[in-house]
Amino acid sequence: MGNIEGPRQLFTEVNQYLTGKGEAPMFKIQLAGIAKESVLNDGLYTISTIPLEKIEKTDLVIIPAMYGELSKAISDNKDFIPWIIKQYKQGSEVASLCLGAFLLASTGLLTGRKCATHWLATSLFRSMFPDINLVEDKIITDENGIYSSGGAYSSLNLILYLIEKYAGKEAAVFCAKAFQIDFRRDSQSPFMIFIGQKGHEDEPVKKAQEFIENNFQTKITVDQLASMLALSRRNLERRFKKATANTVVEYIQRVKIEAAKKNLETGRKNINEVMYETGYNDTKAFRTTFKKLTGLSPIQYRNKYNREFAA
Repeated sequence: MGNIEGPRQLFTEVNQYLTGKGEAPMFKIQLAGIAKESVLNDGLYTISTIPLEKIEKTDLVIIPAMYGELSKAISDNKDFIPWIIKQYKQGSEVASLCLGAFLLASTGLLTGRKCATHWLATSLFRSMFPDINLVEDKIITDENGIYSSGGAYSSLNLILYLIEKYAGKEAAVFCAKAFQIDFRRDSQSPFMIFIGQKGHEDEPVKKAQEFIENNFQTKITVDQLASMLALSRRNLERRFKKATANTVVEYIQRVKIEAAKKNLETGRKNINEVMYETGYNDTKAFRTTFKKLTGLSPIQYRNKYNREFAA
């Protein structure tokens, strides 16, 4: 529901902002549905919608997030797919918010293109749509009139992006301030939690993952893992990348940095102590990898998420 009401409020605010300046409103906002009413969140909300067949042409289609079991959600909403394709072929731009990316991907319009979605759903998205270039850390993608956004309320950053495109930067900045949205934020990285990708059937790779997660404080090499699993290095690296979407080295880095994040969120140890406990000995390497994966320095991360150090 938030992915419907949030954009509606922002677009409405733009119109009010423009009319307040004596200008014409920019957006005609319509809620499209398969029927005249749509029931959301297991019956918690019912909204009035305009049936799809009554909307022949539009300039911008926004696909809100879906909930529940996503394969079923796609099936329940399959009647939207030909309409979305038709609108795009007629010149409409199409944007997905959060898990709405799954419905957008089902249209085939994203094949070979970049896409963002909620970081929690990246493994499932990759398994369902292997021909799409998922960029899990991004909040916004923009390619050939097709947009997608990161998860949850970060999707409002895409709405601001679209407002700037259609109504200008001044209107977008006003809305960012009115709704207190962090303008120009482009990464989900500070919010991501690395939980590993074990939704696969490659048992040797799972054993490698478990070994890494249980021994991240020590130096782990690809050759060591390959020898332990009686695999060639090349075979292990190929299978590991296919199963987890990470190289072995990337996975080791992510496990180490996730442990460091948890320590910084709750503990009182200094940065160097956290670094050593997660198996790093090189300060520059630790800080560089930490910022690459979180978008923040270790100090910035601690100040953001540890109440004892918050400014």
